[in-house]
Amino acid sequence: MAAARRLIGFNLLTAIVLGIGGWYAGWFGAHAITGPSLDWFSAADYNEVSVFMAYIGGVIGFLAGLGFLNYPFARLRGYPPSLREKETGGWSRYFSLCTDHKVVGIQYLWGIGLFFFIGGLNAMLIRTELLRPAHQVFPAGTYLTIVGMHGTMMMGMMSSGILGPFANYFVPILIGARRMAFPRIEALTFWLLMAAGGILTTTIFFGGFPTGWTGYPPLESQANAGMDCYILFFALVGISMTLLGLNMIATILTMRAPGLTWTRLPIFVWGVISTASLMVLAAPVLIATLGMAAFDRAINTTFFVAGGGGSNYLYQNLFWVFGHPEVYILALPGFAIVLELLPVFSRKPLWGYRLAVAGLLGVTLLSWMVWQHHLFVSGINGDLRPFYMLSTELISIPTGFTFICGMMTIWRGQIRFTVPMLFCLAWFFNFLLGGLSGVFLSDVPSDVTTHGSFFSMAHFHYTIMGGLIFTFFAAVYYWVPKMTGWQLNERLGKIHFWTMFVFFNSTFAPLFALGFMGMPRRVVTYDPSFQFLNDWVSVSAFLLGISMLVFLFNLVWSLAFKKVPAEANPWGSRSIEFQLPSPVPVHNFDRIPVFTDDPYGYGEGPAPQWVVPAGAPAGRE
Repeated sequence: MAAARRLIGFNLLTAIVLGIGGWYAGWFGAHAITGPSLDWFSAADYNEVSVFMAYIGGVIGFLAGLGFLNYPFARLRGYPPSLREKETGGWSRYFSLCTDHKVVGIQYLWGIGLFFFIGGLNAMLIRTELLRPAHQVFPAGTYLTIVGMHGTMMMGMMSSGILGPFANYFVPILIGARRMAFPRIEALTFWLLMAAGGILTTTIFFGGFPTGWTGYPPLESQANAGMDCYILFFALVGISMTLLGLNMIATILTMRAPGLTWTRLPIFVWGVISTASLMVLAAPVLIATLGMAAFDRAINTTFFVAGGGGSNYLYQNLFWVFGHPEVYILALPGFAIVLELLPVFSRKPLWGYRLAVAGLLGVTLLSWMVWQHHLFVSGINGDLRPFYMLSTELISIPTGFTFICGMMTIWRGQIRFTVPMLFCLAWFFNFLLGGLSGVFLSDVPSDVTTHGSFFSMAHFHYTIMGGLIFTFFAAVYYWVPKMTGWQLNERLGKIHFWTMFVFFNSTFAPLFALGFMGMPRRVVTYDPSFQFLNDWVSVSAFLLGISMLVFLFNLVWSLAFKKVPAEANPWGSRSIEFQLPSPVPVHNFDRIPVFTDDPYGYGEGPAPQWVVPAGAPAGRE
């Protein structure tokens, strides 16, 4: 009976049912406006208006089923607000609206992990097709859709890959707060992201889209209804990113505990501030751009249609005004995680704290001044090229601050080669190669040769996968025991690291050579002379995929079967989250702590970096 009662009410099951109902309500409503056809379920019936209205209705129904409309309707009826929706509801709270920031963080971890797996599966399909120089497995249109789904899903979902699970969970704890500033908005950002991922996976049923992750017109305006799923996906991702960034900024600015001055703020929190600022300013540009693209497709406006007075070039500029800050939305949290973890495993204070903060803020500022290097071969005014070459290369200076602070922190330190530390050290190697290869793309003469080739794809993966994904796994191995209360297997973790590191480099390093040899991106056929390197890359990619399965096995084995309780502070960290029990209780602190020191004073005496007011429990296990 208890299990049956969990199925009744506002939860994921109800959300799916109402989401399907809302989808059909929007679909039929669209046809009531545009006029019904002879066959309601024919392929021709799925025009742009019907697809847009169907998914908008589906998202509204989905959110209503989760209970997001309960609060405003309760307030309208005169009931007092509540901030405790299902915060102590057992396992069912992970499948419903919950305002506990720790539950939301775990929801993000598993939800993003699901779509990361789907995106990785698409990558395996891509490399299967490229085992032969001629078409062999998928039709060309299907192949382009798989390429587009892989890139779009990875870029969209992983935009919140670190802020979603780890910032939501730990930022309130790191600043001594009991919750986020806007708990329901925090929950909304997660469920909007899940709705977006569900919409993108259905694009294949509407014919897919041929544009890759950038969505360039005129291909965008000429594509079939599958393109509408791309537009809705990124629009929902943009809304989620904007709200997530606003919530993070509001929380950090207004809810810091006494004594937590800006110079005592953990470097991870500085990384969150930098990333959240980019989210708040960049994502609305994406939303507006996609809104114009949707109008072009649904109601025949001509923002990006050259024949009607619009401009494809306008789309490229607007997209990359978002798109290049987006690259640093992915990269900056990785910088912050590396700088947060290195002092713990080097047993030294963070070297150059203020220089590291300057590096994060410098990257944030300069990321707005580089977007037109993506347009060097797209008709950019020649007089603008020197400025964007300079600004792109200048961004290496604040990035270098991060490298200097990290390398000096581990210099002559008492290094412990734990799994999180190994992933952090791999970041230095991967991101260095990504940054050096970026010089070729920032300079006009070499960019003309390498733009749109496998060279640019290799650079991008070294920068983003080598930067973000490796640090994501560092954070998983470092913080998941604190989040769940269960240890992850150390031996399996090291097997995962070494197989991932070796086969990541074996996969993407040869792409630099393929790019210089002239192989373009997003092609289903290629010159037979490129087959050996493509076969090497494909086999390496399959082995890289196996390394991810090792991680998945470790996660399931450690958290579901061989459950070993995690210590409160297994790493000997001075940071405040490791002074609390594992997992952290719902209320975080019995009383708000008072900070008296920075969290990086390793080797500087036993004084704690925070205290609790007199008479309050210490909050330790």
